[in-house]
Amino acid sequence: MKKDIKIENINKSYDGVQVLKNINLTIQDGEFFSILGPSGCGKTTLLRMIAGFIEPDSGAIYLGDENLTSLPPNKRNVNTIFQKYALFPHLTVYENVAFPLRIRKVDEATIDTEVKKFVKMVGLSEHINKMPNQLSGGQQQRVSIARALINKPGVLLLDEPLSALDAKLRQNLLIELDNIHEEVGITFIFITHDQQEALSISDRIAIMNEGKVLQVGTPAEVYEAPADAFVADFIGENNFFEGEVIEIKDKEYAVLKNDKLGELIFETDKPVKVGDFVQVSIRPEKIKLSKTLPKKPHENYNILKVYVDEVIYSGFQSKYFVWLNGDKNIPFKVFKQHAVYFDDNDEGAIWWDEDAYISWDADDSFVVEVKGIEKR
Repeated sequence: MKKDIKIENINKSYDGVQVLKNINLTIQDGEFFSILGPSGCGKTTLLRMIAGFIEPDSGAIYLGDENLTSLPPNKRNVNTIFQKYALFPHLTVYENVAFPLRIRKVDEATIDTEVKKFVKMVGLSEHINKMPNQLSGGQQQRVSIARALINKPGVLLLDEPLSALDAKLRQNLLIELDNIHEEVGITFIFITHDQQEALSISDRIAIMNEGKVLQVGTPAEVYEAPADAFVADFIGENNFFEGEVIEIKDKEYAVLKNDKLGELIFETDKPVKVGDFVQVSIRPEKIKLSKTLPKKPHENYNILKVYVDEVIYSGFQSKYFVWLNGDKNIPFKVFKQHAVYFDDNDEGAIWWDEDAYISWDADDSFVVEVKGIEKR
């Protein structure tokens, strides 16, 4: 039987401040689900509520058909891994992982089999007899994961478990977490403020801000089609421009007019009408940068002349910061990926303090906000 987690109309306030506002979510059985948002958005409060450490003011939480809302943590089929490893410093890796089974008075033969199985799963067999202070931070977190999984919970909650680790170690442990999830097949709920972590590992992501869930979708959905300006700006990097809609073209495209940018065409992924004031976004990697005026491949294409203010070389790509007609109040970011940095077929590297052109397809832009005439 499938045991989806259903969060229905959850509200929570502290000292008169509402930190969760009518949260509704369904997390599917067996998926790797991430809750992403800035510090203070309510994501950890929501996780602790699923774990049973906090009760909601109103609403309900279900695991399958079971109402968890008033159950204490030890009565839920849920385990939590925190940012701090919380290992017993006086116990070996073996004994730390065995601890939950010893509490349940499982027989020694079963304990031995299970401990070795889960220690192997997290790649620590050769460290099984070491003390926690003999392990790196990443290894200690893997012990925490093995100790949580040995209880065979229906749901594993991970509260920013990688934030104390350095960037390369975080990436390696993310891959291991994904592999472990595939092997055990249970529901993982992963809390993070790091967008790259969420994008790289999740089946679906919920974006939160100020106690609300703004969007739920696959990594591609929240990146390529953000629900609003906050999501567009929070996930990845972006360029925004705005103006009044002056023309609707073929129902799929519209033209806006901006006093400084002129007329720009965009795809109408949200319904708009002539006279609306809209905010539109275009990702830096969707923009092409060239020294010479490019030819329009079709009519639904935008071209602007710019001045290159700064270039940041990052190995695999260069980031260009450009201004429209030298106006610092109209900045654009452009990312250029490097397959071959110096390409004989290329028109040459573009440096700072040069004039250039940026161009993009209207299909690559998306509307993040629409204001009717009366709301302008």
